[in-house]
Amino acid sequence: MSKCFLSFGKRVREIGFFLIALFSVVAFSQDKIVKAQVETSNIRIGEQFSYKITVKDVDKVILPKLELNGLEVVDSSKIDTINYMLIQKYKITGFDSGSFYIPQQQVFIRNQAYLTDSILINVATVPVDTTRLKKYPIKSIKKEPYVFDDFILYIYLLIAALVIIGFWIYWFVIRKKKEEEEKPTYVALAPYDEAMHKLNELDEKLLWQNNKVKEYYSELTDIIRAYIERELKVPALEKTSDEIIETLNDFYEANTINTTKENIKKLKDLFQEADLVKFAKSKPLASEIEEDRQDAEQVVHNLKPKPVIKDEELE
Repeated sequence: MSKCFLSFGKRVREIGFFLIALFSVVAFSQDKIVKAQVETSNIRIGEQFSYKITVKDVDKVILPKLELNGLEVVDSSKIDTINYMLIQKYKITGFDSGSFYIPQQQVFIRNQAYLTDSILINVATVPVDTTRLKKYPIKSIKKEPYVFDDFILYIYLLIAALVIIGFWIYWFVIRKKKEEEEKPTYVALAPYDEAMHKLNELDEKLLWQNNKVKEYYSELTDIIRAYIERELKVPALEKTSDEIIETLNDFYEANTINTTKENIKKLKDLFQEADLVKFAKSKPLASEIEEDRQDAEQVVHNLKPKPVIKDEELE
C-alpha cells in the first residue's frame, strides 16, 4: 500500500513539472519581442501568401531586407505602427515545387539583435489532366506585321548621324565664337557662407520628406566635410568619420580651433546616425531628422580655426 502511495505521489510530481515547463514555454513564446507569421504554409505554384514581421517596439528599430531561397518577394507594404508595435507585411510566392524555408530574420532594436523563427513553406504543383485538352490542327506559318522594333536600328543610325553633325557644328562654329567672348568671373563664397547656402539648398530639395532619407544624410554630411576641409585645411572628404573626429580632438587638445567638446560630440553623433541610415538602413523619425539638421548648422557655426598670432603682435 505504501509503495502504491509513493508511486502515485511521484506521478503527480512528474505531471506538475510537465505543466510548469509547458506554461513556461507558452509564457516565453507570448513574450517574444519580434515575431514572424504567415497566413498559410501550403501553397500551389504561383500562388501568393502573406508574411508578416511584428516588433513590440517602435524606437530605433531596423528591419531586415528579406532574402529568400526558392521563394520570391512580390510586394511589401509600408511599415504600420499599431499600439506601440511595428508591423511589416510582404507578399511572397514560389514558382518551383518543393519545401522552402523562410530563414530567421535579424531585427535590430536599439542596436541589439533579435531573431524571428524560421518558417517552412510547402509549394505544390498544379495537376493537369492532359486527357481533357482539346487538340487543334497545325497552322501554317504567317508573317508577323511590322512593329516599332523592326525600325529601331535605322532610328539609332539616324540619331548617331545627327549627333555627329551637331558635334561638328558645335566644335568648328559655336565653340570658336564662345572662345572669343569674355569668360565670366565668379567670386567664391567663404567656407561658412558656402556651408549655410548649401544647407538651405538641401532644405529646399525636401529629400527626407519624399522618403529619400539616405540621400539626405549623404548630402548633409558632405556639406559638413567640405566645410571642415576648406575652413581647417584638412582632407575631410577623403577621411572616414572616425578619422575626422580624431583630427578635431587633436586640434582641440592643441588649442588650434575654436570649438567645444560638446560640439565635437554632436558631430560624432551626427556621423554615427548618418552611417546607420546609409549602411544599416535605419529609418529615423521626422523629429530626429530635424534635430540632426539643427545640429549640423550648430557644428558649422561653432567650429572655426583660431587666428594665427604673428611674432610682431606678440612683441
